[in-house]
Amino acid sequence: MQKIKVLSVNISEKKGTIKIPVDRIILSGIGVEGDAHSGNWHRQVSLLGKESFEKMESSAGRELQYGEFAENITTEGFPLFRMKAFDRLISGKILLEVTQIGKKCHGNNCAIMQEIGNCVMPKEGIFCRVLSGGELQSGDILEYQPKIIKVHVITLSDRASQGIYEDKSGPLLKKLSEEFFIENGRHVEIENTIIPDNEVQLRDLLKELIGKNTDIVFTTGGTGIGPRDITPDVVKSILDKEIPGIMEMIRVKYGMEFPNALISRSIAGVAGKTLIYALPGNPKAVKEYADEIFKTVEHSFRMLNAIDEH
Repeated sequence: MQKIKVLSVNISEKKGTIKIPVDRIILSGIGVEGDAHSGNWHRQVSLLGKESFEKMESSAGRELQYGEFAENITTEGFPLFRMKAFDRLISGKILLEVTQIGKKCHGNNCAIMQEIGNCVMPKEGIFCRVLSGGELQSGDILEYQPKIIKVHVITLSDRASQGIYEDKSGPLLKKLSEEFFIENGRHVEIENTIIPDNEVQLRDLLKELIGKNTDIVFTTGGTGIGPRDITPDVVKSILDKEIPGIMEMIRVKYGMEFPNALISRSIAGVAGKTLIYALPGNPKAVKEYADEIFKTVEHSFRMLNAIDEH
């Protein structure tokens, strides 16, 4: 686990101003107690690494002081801007969850921008919310724990489950998922299960995965109108919220050229905090669907976790 040293803890009473180093800060459910940015929102605590801080000293023509970029916590030992939303920072009982990388610049309302005409915070600062609070001071160590995206791919096929033919859509969906998350700097764990077109088995497996807080469940197969095609019906019965737009768009996009695509009953939705997508069993269709679904995944994660970036 990567260790990050706290160089300074800083507070300001007014937004858009530099923060002043203090002996210690108290982190609670509203962020840094006594700080202007505390509150019931997703950017409760700001952090900036010394690695980013030093880039600006040549532009400023002077030695910059901790807190001048309005960061609550100045760190050393890891480039914070490489983190992703939902990564965590831990120090004793303190648990911070990364919610945003960078932000919109305050422009003329930013003290450092007024002085040197540039600011590193909007690009390389990170923001967190407090999941568990406590006292933090200079010299403390934060341990970096990256979020591991948990994905489970379920192939529904009577014949593939009996070994009569090789499952191709499940492994393809697993490969596409792995490539997408790794390319986006995410850590990911993917499992693959093959089951027959059986309503009870599918429902039980879905409930188990939801109970384990699996981030994404993909199913492939059983989305047509044949007598054994039960996947969308089972999935819909356990969803808390359906996300109709994704599948509607995909059906229209490909159905304009290939009318058979309009027969697919693919469905998407949310159960708990698990995103569930029921895809067709054809490998070509799996690729087409996945390409569109992946465009929405990161924003869906943020919405599910009450991170409003609007």
